[in-house]
Amino acid sequence: MVADVADELARRVVRGDYSPGELMPSVRRVAEEFETNRATAQLILGRLETQGFVEAHRGRGFAIRDVREEGGVEVYRRLFRLSMPCPELSSPELAVAIFGDIVEMERQIVHDVLASRTASARPRSAHAALAADIDILESLARQDDPDLPGLLAAEVALVRRLLSGPGYGMQRAVLNTIGEMIGEVPEAVAAYYVSGPGAHVLAWRSLAAVWDAGVPPSDIQVTLFEDLFARFHERVVDHFRVLLAERVGAFEPA
Repeated sequence: MVADVADELARRVVRGDYSPGELMPSVRRVAEEFETNRATAQLILGRLETQGFVEAHRGRGFAIRDVREEGGVEVYRRLFRLSMPCPELSSPELAVAIFGDIVEMERQIVHDVLASRTASARPRSAHAALAADIDILESLARQDDPDLPGLLAAEVALVRRLLSGPGYGMQRAVLNTIGEMIGEVPEAVAAYYVSGPGAHVLAWRSLAAVWDAGVPPSDIQVTLFEDLFARFHERVVDHFRVLLAERVGAFEPA
């Protein structure tokens, strides 16, 4: 019950029922509305504070935080999940905007991976490990009914391997959270593979071939890959918008 009510109150923050700086309903009001005791209501508001949606002010209560401006990665993750359209929150624009931010951050991390791998020589064992990861990805993609969440997890693991070593701890942490953010929302996973799992395998095979050549890619190759990634992510976000529009349409009365 604590989790469900906390999610409902957080969803109201996302919906704009409560504005940043405004006080959340008091412990007494929460207890009355959700027909619980004050101790449980206190736990509910404490959970919202732990999640980063409110902050406690002694003698005043819990004030709403501007979660989009001040929230950390975990707050953003929860904000994305709660922003998904539902009968009470039918507009998809917030979810699309957040998903666009998530995809852009993922693109930047992958771009950093490409730049790092291009600039430094890697041992043959690293090339073999990458090839093995791509083989796993391809075996998942070739299934009659590909498990898209499983594919996403495998692809995140592939990028994480490329980010191995000192100096990439924060990128790995953010990448892991991005994978979780996308994986928690079926429409986000479906949008991520709008081009088909095979297209992802082909892209990684092409990149591996460039790296295996043993010489730095030309400026034209780098520009081409950057353009392809930009177009891919643009298509992903566009398809996510389409899927959410269909979800919103399902809420409308016949």
